[in-house]
Amino acid sequence: MLFLLHESASGLGLLEVIEADDVASGVEEAMLAQADFSRFTRMVRLKAFAPFSSAEHALENANAVSEGVITDYLREFVEANLPKPAGKPGSSKKTKTAADVDGAVELGVHDQKTAQALHDAVGASTGVAINADARSAELLRGVRCHFERLIDGLKAGDLAKAQLGLAHSYSRSKVKFNVNRSETGILNSIALLDTLDKDINTFAMRVREWYSWHFPELVKIAPDNIQYARLVRVVRNKADLSEESLPAITAVVMDTAVAQDILDAARSSMGTDISEVDLVNIEGFSRRVVELAEYRTSLQAYLASKMSAVAPNLGCLLGDTVAARLIAHAGSLTNLAKYPASTVQILGAEKALFRALKTKGKTPKYGLLYHSSFIGRAKLKNKGRISRYLANKCSIASRVDCFSDNATDVFGRMLRDQVDERLKFYDTGAAPRKNMDVMAAAIAEAEAVADAAPPADTMDDGSDDESDEEAAATPVPKSSKKDKGSSKKKDKDARTPKTSKKDKKRSREEGVEGKDKSAKKSSSKKSKRAAAVVA
Repeated sequence: MLFLLHESASGLGLLEVIEADDVASGVEEAMLAQADFSRFTRMVRLKAFAPFSSAEHALENANAVSEGVITDYLREFVEANLPKPAGKPGSSKKTKTAADVDGAVELGVHDQKTAQALHDAVGASTGVAINADARSAELLRGVRCHFERLIDGLKAGDLAKAQLGLAHSYSRSKVKFNVNRSETGILNSIALLDTLDKDINTFAMRVREWYSWHFPELVKIAPDNIQYARLVRVVRNKADLSEESLPAITAVVMDTAVAQDILDAARSSMGTDISEVDLVNIEGFSRRVVELAEYRTSLQAYLASKMSAVAPNLGCLLGDTVAARLIAHAGSLTNLAKYPASTVQILGAEKALFRALKTKGKTPKYGLLYHSSFIGRAKLKNKGRISRYLANKCSIASRVDCFSDNATDVFGRMLRDQVDERLKFYDTGAAPRKNMDVMAAAIAEAEAVADAAPPADTMDDGSDDESDEEAAATPVPKSSKKDKGSSKKKDKDARTPKTSKKDKKRSREEGVEGKDKSAKKSSSKKSKRAAAVVA
């Protein structure tokens, strides 16, 4: 006997298929019968319907169905209304149905994920076969078309309104509940930093090339791009430089000797003259380069603040930039936490890895981790070893950041110290600390930090009067009977000293020894305990 489970916006429906053989014999006939409501009701009839109590209840069921999770409401509905096959647990002689006699019950659902979840929750214990085959899909298509007319009490358009409201609520919940929302700023900021670095370098080289026609000696005196762009705005026309320009130049280069060198080079420069219009354009372009550099500095500070809030341990271990690149390359902190250490080690070197596998050459030792300071400090023969060790610590730090409730960098500092100790071990042979001891110290420190941190709702806002008023308005909780009983028990324990378990055990053993001294000499400790139990 075949049953159909339909999850609608208004509730759950269980339908019984009457003419399953006729439906299975011809697909075209079934499609024609689905279009006609009178013919379809002779094939399928409603067995049970469980409406949702509220819009929140319907949204909860929709979220569960989309994730392949079976709610308690759905499980109880299926168990209560679906007949059990004969000979299975739960089927009694008093409540036998036709399905119990036939011994075959099938339940058709919409998708395979729901079928597997229902089989694990209901089908395995009741013996009901749950599937999502083509026949069930054809019948459920007809159920969706005529479900509003199958339910008594539903008016025309009620189901459409419920579907529209549920669709809006479901879309809002998916947009609002984004597991990667905290990392969105990190992903965008690190991508923008890479773009800004390329653009600033390109624009700075263009400023150098443009202004070098007028003052070519300035390139060697001011090698920094941003400092060069600032000097262009101060110097402008080299013919107008004088001793009065030295304070402004010194403010840019922060060195009096360098400022004097710039003034001397301007007096003996081999550059060509430049018009005022060209100077205005060069000055405007250099101003844009300086503004981009200042914005990059502020963006770097923003990235550091986001990393301290989202992944403090990983940022403390690798640095904010390298850690952000790892998260961006993995897609999210959750994805990075799922990666094994071997994947983290070569993350960013996928092309080299597949090329090595194709040509049967040497696989890469590191990917994005190459930009870490630990790899640069290691010797050439130890770079692969320290990369593998660093990848292990990165995997631990990312998992702590992803699944920990308290944002603290304790583990990151401890892991960074471990990498430093491993570098010293490779160089000098000094034995590092054991990982178990380091992690135990980190856990203890993290718990101390979590206990010392004040709750978010009880933090002092700097107003003593408001805190006093809140304390006065807060009612004092009354002690319950359990608390009174525990306090009485504590007072009683304080008045009368209690014998410890060791004293009781010692007295019991002494009693046994007094009764049978010969047994004491010939028996072991286990026989003593056995004799005590028998006594």
